[in-house]
Amino acid sequence: MSTELTQDHNKHKQIFLHDPADNADKLDIVEYWRSITKRKVAIVAFGLAVALLAAVVVFVMTPVYRATVTLLIEANKSKVLSIEDVYSGISQNREYFQTQVEIIKSREVAVKAIIKTKLWEREEFDPREKSKSWVGSILASTGFTDDLEKKEWTELALAEAIYTGFSKRLTIEPIRLSQLAKISFESKDAELSALVANAVADVYIENDLDARYKVTKQASSWLQERLSSLKTKLDESERALQTFREKEGIVDVKNAAQSGAGKQIEEVTQRLVETRMKRAEAENAYNQIKNAPKGADLSSLPAVIKNTIVGEAKKQEGEAERRLSEIAQRYGTEHPKYLQGEGELKAARDNVKRQVDMVVSSVTREYEAARGTERALEGIMASARGSVQTINRKEFELGVLDREVESNRQMYDMFMKRAKETNVAGDLQSAVARVVDPAVVPNKPVKPQKVQIILIAFVLGLFIGVLSSLLLDRLDNTLKTTEDIETKLKHPLLTTLPLLDKSEVERTSTARLFLDQPKSLYSEAIRTARTGVLLSAIDLDKRILLVTSSLPGEGKTTFSINLAMAHAHTKKTLLIDSDMRRPAVSKGLDLGKGSKGLSNLVSGTATLEECLQTVEGSNLMILPSGTIPPNPLELLLSQKFKDTLAQLSETFDIIIIDSPPVELVSDALVISALTTGVIYVVKALDTPYQLARKGLQRLRRADGQILGVVLNKLDFAHAEKYYGEYSGYGKYGYGTKGYQGGYGTVYGDDANT
Repeated sequence: MSTELTQDHNKHKQIFLHDPADNADKLDIVEYWRSITKRKVAIVAFGLAVALLAAVVVFVMTPVYRATVTLLIEANKSKVLSIEDVYSGISQNREYFQTQVEIIKSREVAVKAIIKTKLWEREEFDPREKSKSWVGSILASTGFTDDLEKKEWTELALAEAIYTGFSKRLTIEPIRLSQLAKISFESKDAELSALVANAVADVYIENDLDARYKVTKQASSWLQERLSSLKTKLDESERALQTFREKEGIVDVKNAAQSGAGKQIEEVTQRLVETRMKRAEAENAYNQIKNAPKGADLSSLPAVIKNTIVGEAKKQEGEAERRLSEIAQRYGTEHPKYLQGEGELKAARDNVKRQVDMVVSSVTREYEAARGTERALEGIMASARGSVQTINRKEFELGVLDREVESNRQMYDMFMKRAKETNVAGDLQSAVARVVDPAVVPNKPVKPQKVQIILIAFVLGLFIGVLSSLLLDRLDNTLKTTEDIETKLKHPLLTTLPLLDKSEVERTSTARLFLDQPKSLYSEAIRTARTGVLLSAIDLDKRILLVTSSLPGEGKTTFSINLAMAHAHTKKTLLIDSDMRRPAVSKGLDLGKGSKGLSNLVSGTATLEECLQTVEGSNLMILPSGTIPPNPLELLLSQKFKDTLAQLSETFDIIIIDSPPVELVSDALVISALTTGVIYVVKALDTPYQLARKGLQRLRRADGQILGVVLNKLDFAHAEKYYGEYSGYGKYGYGTKGYQGGYGTVYGDDANT
């Protein structure tokens, strides 16, 4: 029953004493800031020390000067002649500008600039001085010969040896959104820095002119070689063309031969069309006559009747028939006029027949003549076409030869023109760049930048100090706040005891602090612990409490005495000093030495009345440790000790046992199984949480019921400022003596009493 009530009280304390939302509201940056401010003096001191060291270093460094020359790279420079193929494709884009910048950085330009300025004559750059250095002396003394001594120094060799250090001091900086580039050189000699910077710019311009001049000469030589071969090829093609004309007898095919043949074909074609039309008409008439039935009247045929003579004869025949009909009606058939009329009609009919025969003969002759003419014209047309085809073939061959001659002539003329342009351009080279702002001798050094270096060193020192502070806090495994008790030890906080002033650190004064200063902050914290104990098991009339800690010096004895005094105000309370190795209760309360106590009572050498002592000004009863036995653990494990504890629990309502530390001896583990609750005392900023957690685990394994943990010697102002322990006492200046209120501690996780 007691165990269940204790567990319920523990859950209640965890909910009541600590709000999980506090963790959610606490930002890591706040923790970092507290860690920094806690050691701000040391951090600033370290930063100043680093800055002082940097100041000493920079003031002994040799100053370095920088001179700068500004170049205008003319990507759009005008040319006297447009010879894009001669040069290497100068463009107007950014790639061209970047290419020129890289050319300035090239090894060739640097080596030529070194040779031009003869930098090896300066001690700063002379590679031959290295062989005379102390390193060369050491190598010579040990039998090793420096390679620099063996080397044959020519101007090129000296320039190559200087190049590596030279390139590190040379800086090319293109100016954004412009065609300008800055060439800077750094040296210990101000005049030398300006001299080298200007030399690099001049060498770059001269090198470009020289390179393009060489390209021009190469192009000119190549063009001359090509011109010779093109001239030979042109002569051969012209001779082949003339030979073909002479062979075929062609004077001007297009203007003479082809024009005459074309006109002939045109005239013959026109006459042939006309002849075919006539032949078609004659053939139609001929077919009408030929296809007429034998003995039929041909005068009615269209081909015959359309003849005017036949028509006139038919007309006369009709007139004769009409007159004969009139005479017959008027005079009769016997009349002489009728006979005359018959004679005229017969003559008219004979004339019609004669004319029809003549027309038929004429149609046949016309048809035959038309056919003959058509055949003759077709023959002429075929002959004309053959002649034109022959001319076309000759013209095709002539055109091929003519085009080849023209192509060779154009190629030759183009190369001749380019060769002349190249020769002229070789004498008119325009510079790729020009100096806009030449380098001048600098007045102030650019290195070292003393103020900047010192400031950076100071900031770096602060940064290292901050990191060290954060690292120290990460490595600090002590219990610093009330929150650590619940998050790291996984047990409820019973109360928090404040750090006392130096004048109160004597045990003889702190042991009676609850009686001497009942309204102090420390006394209020003791009352909070008393309230927690009473709430742990309300239904229990008797309580046996064990107070222990991990190591000595954590304040468990002082807490035990003051907690017993607090309970003695309302309950019949007994304080037992079970530390029979190094008893402290008697010293804290200034009891007489050699007093009988627990060891005597358990062993039966003294009665309870002889062992009990009272505290002046309090109802508290004290049972000292008594005579120190040879083996205290055996005494605590004995049945007599259990019986004695049971006998005392019948007499007293509250029994508080002050035991030795858990990590040193096993006394507390033995006693914890006989109690109704265990109170574990830890020291703020001193007790490692791993050690405290280990002690609590050992007590639980020994069947001890943990009521809670007491955080002792917590500086509220320090904890609030550096660890976020919001208690109110640090903020408003409440100390260990000045608080006169009637409430208990209110640190955000302690209950009012």
